[in-house]
Amino acid sequence: MQQQKYLKNAYRVLMTRARQGMIIFVPSGTDPEDDPTRDSAYYDDIYKYLRSCGIKELM
Repeated sequence: MQQQKYLKNAYRVLMTRARQGMIIFVPSGTDPEDDPTRDSAYYDDIYKYLRSCGIKELM
C-alpha cells in the first residue's frame, strides 16, 4: 500500500513538471544475442504504443 502511494506521488510530480514539455527517450532495440537488456521487440512495442497515443516523434 505504501509503495502504491509513493508511485502515485512520483507520477504526479512528473506530470506537473512536464507542463512546458517532456521528451521520452525510447532507445533502439538490438538483437537479444548482442545485448539481452535491449531486446528490440520490447522497445518496438513501447514505441508503437506511445505513437498510438499521439506522441510525436522528434527525429
